Amino acid sequence: MKARRTVLTTRQYLIRGQVQGVGFRLFTQETALREGLVGKVANRDDGAVEAIAEGGFESLARFEAALRKGPPGSRVEGLEVEEGKPLGLDSGFTIVAGDAWI
Repeated sequence: MKARRTVLTTRQYLIRGQVQGVGFRLFTQETALREGLVGKVANRDDGAVEAIAEGGFESLARFEAALRKGPPGSRVEGLEVEEGKPLGLDSGFTIVAGDAWI
């Protein structure tokens, strides 16, 4: 019996609305780690939050659904999703200060 291989997908997310000052980055990190994703999340100077995540299709779908809702106190008004370049990370989902990686 062959082991089922997960095809990794990378997606970049831009989340707009009331998403800063409400714990959105920590929520994003916790959700990603629960889904077994790797990546990064950062606040942007324009008030948005940007994240990049890599993992299996189903895990990314659940991650995206969570981002659309956000944590209590947030209000997601828009979510843009683009295919991204592979991250090459083995593990971890990092909260980054500012626009350092964008």
